[in-house]
Amino acid sequence: MKAKPKVLIVYTGGTIGMIKDPVTGALSNVDFNLISHHVPEINRLNIEIDSVSFPEPVDSSEIHPGHWIEIAKTIDEQYEHYDGFVVLHGSDTMAFTAAALSFIMEGLQKPVILTGSQLPIGVIRTDGKENLITALEIAVATNDEGKPLVTEVAVYFDYKLLRGNRCTKDSAEHFEAFRSPNYPELASAGVHLQYFEDEMYRPSESKFSYLTEVNSRVGLVKLYPGIPFQLYGHIFNRETTDAVVLETFGAGNAPKNKEMYAMLDAFIKDGGIVLNITQCSSGSVEQGLYHTSSEFNKMGVLSGGDMTTEAAITKLMVYVDPKNPSESQQKIMENLRGERSDS
Repeated sequence: MKAKPKVLIVYTGGTIGMIKDPVTGALSNVDFNLISHHVPEINRLNIEIDSVSFPEPVDSSEIHPGHWIEIAKTIDEQYEHYDGFVVLHGSDTMAFTAAALSFIMEGLQKPVILTGSQLPIGVIRTDGKENLITALEIAVATNDEGKPLVTEVAVYFDYKLLRGNRCTKDSAEHFEAFRSPNYPELASAGVHLQYFEDEMYRPSESKFSYLTEVNSRVGLVKLYPGIPFQLYGHIFNRETTDAVVLETFGAGNAPKNKEMYAMLDAFIKDGGIVLNITQCSSGSVEQGLYHTSSEFNKMGVLSGGDMTTEAAITKLMVYVDPKNPSESQQKIMENLRGERSDS
């Protein structure tokens, strides 16, 4: 008799893991060892499910790079024992965590599916049950050869599976909270689960490993008309910052501002990295298409192509090494985990 596939649930915190006391109305955390009591439907899945939780569940607004390493470490320790992993996470920063994990973990040959909910799992109208059940199904899905269909970090939310480093949260009130502006969905859940295998990422490495250090010395500047650049001088200080994501207009454009040019030029000459991404909801930076972005090319600003803000920031955090700036720049410009389309 064929053994049941095994999934490890990693609960970090978030709305999905909350239940409401019917008397007091107070919310408390679910014991995921007893998750079948709250979601009895999972007993009908032919899956062996175990769970592990952070010692103290973390609100998604409190997530920091140390938590990303902790998730990756947990998966590394249990990698050989499970067919797939489901990470339960608050939705507010889920796209950051998904993108970060995609870069931190190398040689991933199994599904790592992040999901959560907009309403607590103990609420009648919760979206958490469907998200959890389908995420578990995806985590054990295999092809005709018995190999995992998904071999990357992905986000499942409201009937769609999205690449983890391609998605962003764009709604605080709708169940359809996430979108993938520049890349197709990997799967959709209707009457049947439909997988789009041609869109899946397949790693070239075969041995799983994870990085144990993340560089948090990364800044973010979003341009707006009339921006007083003198207020942002401290961000372009090499004593405190190694890299900056610059959210520009349209296809990568910025105002002709001598103060901005001087700050960028000095920062880059001193070994800093500046990555140019568009603040548009979709589309790509085409650096050099217009005069202002041509100036960026001259001073060494890197084009982020069609990367999301979440992917840009976390990619810099993972790969920027001030001791090896040329190698850092090379990795930033490469399409390492399917996070950009123009490399």
